[in-house]
Amino acid sequence: MLPYKRSQRVGDLLRQEIAEIIMNKVKDPRIGFVTVTGVDITEDLKIAKVFISILKEEERETTLQILNSAKSFIRSEVSKRVRMKFIPTIEFRLDESIEYGDRIERLLRELREKR
Repeated sequence: MLPYKRSQRVGDLLRQEIAEIIMNKVKDPRIGFVTVTGVDITEDLKIAKVFISILKEEERETTLQILNSAKSFIRSEVSKRVRMKFIPTIEFRLDESIEYGDRIERLLRELREKR
C-alpha cells in the first residue's frame, strides 16, 4: 500500500514541475522572486490550486496577475513533462501561511515578554 493518496503524489510532482517552469520558462521581467510552496489538487485530479509565496509585498498583485495570465502556457509545459491522461486546470493563489505563522510567533513572543 502506498503511504499517501495519488492526489498528494500528483500534487508534489506538479509543485516541482511548475516551480521549474516558472523559474526557467516564463520570461517576464516583472516577475519577482517566486516560491511554489504547495499544490492542492482535487481528488478527481481536475483542478490544481498552486500556492505561491512572493518575497516583495509590493510585487504580489502584479506577479499573481502575470502568473494567472500565463497559466495556459504553464499547463501546456506541464503536459510536455508529465505523463497523465488529463492535466489539471491551474489556479494560482497567494500562500498566506507564512504570514499567519509570523503573526502567531509575534503574539507568542509578546505573551512571553509580558510574563
